[in-house]
Amino acid sequence: MKDSKLHLADFTENQQNTEIPKYYGEALCEIARVDNNLVALCADLAPPTETDIFRDEFPDRYYMTGIAEANMIGLASGMAKMGDIPFVHSFCVFLTRRAYDQVAMQAAYPRTNVKLIGFIPGITTLLGVSHQAIDDIALMRALPNMCVIEPSGPEQVESAVKAIYDYNGPVYMRLNRASSIVNKEDFKSLTIGKVDILKHGKDIVIFACGLMVHKASQAAIKLKSKGIEATVVNVSTLKPMNDQTILDIAKECGCVITAENHSIIGGLSDTISSFLVENNINILFKKIGLNDTFAEGASTDYLLKKYKMDIDDIYENSLNLMKIKGNGNGNI
Repeated sequence: MKDSKLHLADFTENQQNTEIPKYYGEALCEIARVDNNLVALCADLAPPTETDIFRDEFPDRYYMTGIAEANMIGLASGMAKMGDIPFVHSFCVFLTRRAYDQVAMQAAYPRTNVKLIGFIPGITTLLGVSHQAIDDIALMRALPNMCVIEPSGPEQVESAVKAIYDYNGPVYMRLNRASSIVNKEDFKSLTIGKVDILKHGKDIVIFACGLMVHKASQAAIKLKSKGIEATVVNVSTLKPMNDQTILDIAKECGCVITAENHSIIGGLSDTISSFLVENNINILFKKIGLNDTFAEGASTDYLLKKYKMDIDDIYENSLNLMKIKGNGNGNI
């Protein structure tokens, strides 16, 4: 079946240059070569979801369902119950909003071994509100039994695919396609349920996920020029969240910034803040993300600046928290 949605890839800002590897697609094929039970399903978006290379190598294990996301979830659930390991692909917003009841009833509730792979997370598209998944983490976190993952970037994708393949149960993973080549030696591991400390400092901690991890690291460099040592933590597992490291770092620094390519309602920030409160940790806290608003369609760089989610915004908010911390004031 020809991909009738193929033209949509032309409107995503991170449309992939042919020279850039398809890190997700290659990682999926690598596992499929040793496990014949792995199958791939796609809702008419093969090239944008990098499943075209799986389709070409394993045509008998590739299922193009057409623009029918809800039916695709039902099909995947049935295949999982028969022993297959289905990886299901579409854009984030289509896998979550369009097929939410099917995901709940046919993947999460029976805890079927279905892996949901969403592309174009948050505001990484020119197509605007209809295609911007600004609430997908919140929706999927709310479902019992659902594991929610977001790699920091292409450097973590290979490990992420292996991790969710080994995980027994439903997983939702949101991905942003690579816009540049990553050296093999720069690949990073992903362990479900664990965070990664990328930089350690004693003054403030920045918890970030997805594309915001790089923004947080750049902000930490700017903060160091002001004599502020920031800890940067890549939170690649949004659910389950029970890593003691989060609590230890928050208590050590006394100031927390969260940065996410998502609404500040129900995503990383609420996940971290709830985890801290449940463990009786009461500290300075600031959320950076979409502030209860829909985003217009534009380039990612433009939108990050407009909605105050860029490097300078992390930097300025960190400075403000440090001032409050220095004055001995309460939480914000």
